[in-house]
Amino acid sequence: MTGFSASWRRPCCSAGVEQQPVWHRRWDQSAGGRGPGTMAGSEHEPFLSQADDTADGPAPGAPGFPGSLANPKAEAPEVPDPEKLQRITGVSAAQSALIVAVLCYINLLNYMDRFTVAGVLPDIEQFFDIGDSSSGLIQTVFISSYMVLAPVFGYLGDRYNRKYLMCGGIAFWSLVTLGSSFIPREQFWLLLLTRGLVGVGEASYSTIAPTLIADLFVADQRSRMLSVFYFAIPVGSGLGYIAGSKVKDVAGDWHWALRVTPGLGVVAVLLLFLVVREPPRGAVERHSDSPPLNPTSWRADLRALARNPSFVLSSLGFTAVAFVTGSLALWAPAFLLRSRVVLGETPPCLPGDSCSSSDSLVFGLITCVTGVLGVGLGVEVSRRLRHANPRADPLVCAAGLLGSAPFLFLSVACARGSIVATYVFIFIGETLLSMNWAIVADILLYVVIPTRRSTAEAFQIVLAHLLGDAGSPYLIGLMSDRLRRNWPPSFLSEFRALQFSLMLCAFVGALGGAAFLGTAIFIEGDRRRAQLHVQGLLPEAGPEDDRIVVPQRGRSTRVPVSSVLI
Repeated sequence: MTGFSASWRRPCCSAGVEQQPVWHRRWDQSAGGRGPGTMAGSEHEPFLSQADDTADGPAPGAPGFPGSLANPKAEAPEVPDPEKLQRITGVSAAQSALIVAVLCYINLLNYMDRFTVAGVLPDIEQFFDIGDSSSGLIQTVFISSYMVLAPVFGYLGDRYNRKYLMCGGIAFWSLVTLGSSFIPREQFWLLLLTRGLVGVGEASYSTIAPTLIADLFVADQRSRMLSVFYFAIPVGSGLGYIAGSKVKDVAGDWHWALRVTPGLGVVAVLLLFLVVREPPRGAVERHSDSPPLNPTSWRADLRALARNPSFVLSSLGFTAVAFVTGSLALWAPAFLLRSRVVLGETPPCLPGDSCSSSDSLVFGLITCVTGVLGVGLGVEVSRRLRHANPRADPLVCAAGLLGSAPFLFLSVACARGSIVATYVFIFIGETLLSMNWAIVADILLYVVIPTRRSTAEAFQIVLAHLLGDAGSPYLIGLMSDRLRRNWPPSFLSEFRALQFSLMLCAFVGALGGAAFLGTAIFIEGDRRRAQLHVQGLLPEAGPEDDRIVVPQRGRSTRVPVSSVLI
């Protein structure tokens, strides 16, 4: 860096005591430096506290970087004014907001389609004459396809025009969804196939859309826009339950519930084509004099992501969120219906009859409200705490998951005694669980460089779905079927089997909270490295090039770069 130099100096030693080397930095006053300084922060500081309270400005030669190399304090990056932002991205502030609105609409439609099936699941079970394990397989097949295809679209999204990739995927998804509504009762396998093909369209969108937002906004602006984008997940999920149940009631046939989103998908393709513009990757995070970012090989991307502990641990925490939400999304309405049958509040769902229950509607409304509350609460709490604690993001995620676990357990345990208590505990548990959505996405975007973000999104999706909601609906259904084999056939045994199976969600949520606590240990160093790389101040390290040589105890020693950055 211009005007900046660094040296090691061994201080005077007291008799018989060898002192450790001390890092000193110095720079020329002509380069804008303020004098010598020492490396701040102590390795003995607890990770729940602010790492350093000094007020050092940006290091000379690194304009705009939040804190100097010797200062681990993670301040917010500088936000360009609207005119400068427009020059960088080629997109005005008004059009950027309109692009986010279109992406939010498509994300809402994405999750609305995904959970329409859950809203009419009892009718699908009656129509195809299938059990709980086969019902869980509907969601598992979709998520598995989505998971396998996500890395493909992640690779393409980092290298080709993202707008056209999304247009093609959503058009294909709309056609397949419409076709799935015409499957005869003897062809259940065909329903599974079409639900798997729906994953093509959703993979093309979910891996790419957040990276567009990241290339239009920075700092708190990005966090706010991501919160708007991720509001669509719980709201769309809730609307899926509501649309599924109400359209079925109006039309008298559950097949019509699957014909709502394809028409809205055509509108989404038109909006994408006419409104969305492709911003340059990473431009808002680079300085004008920094070299442009070029994509690296796919192998290099995977190696860098695997060596990024914040990305890996936050992805494991998000996997726990996916496991819990995937299980509840498919099974909660059916569980609530069985609870009402056991309590004598509603008649059982008999073969040949339409399953009449308001639980899909009520659960959908709860999902919408708790999603808006949870996402907004998580983003606002994290934003306020971030000024005092740079590790606020993963800590808020951990608090949300660890706090939701006991309430989700109580919601399942109390279902036989009081359906009202069950709804109250579900409301609290889902609110805390929803605090994670926007924050996890923001963590990924600031610890991963722009040319790897679609790939990172894709592999986070793979991990979250492979170990999370790809298998959790089927696992819950399989556990329920196995438990029922040991009990005499009755409506009570059906309820109890599903009740005991759903208790697994609380324990998985607690494990996810532990993963986010681990993320908090590494988050500052990984974020700083990504910022330095974007600004051209940290060259890409090869497999054998991640260590530097420093003198220690009279001889040269190779130490990780992170030990100097941190």
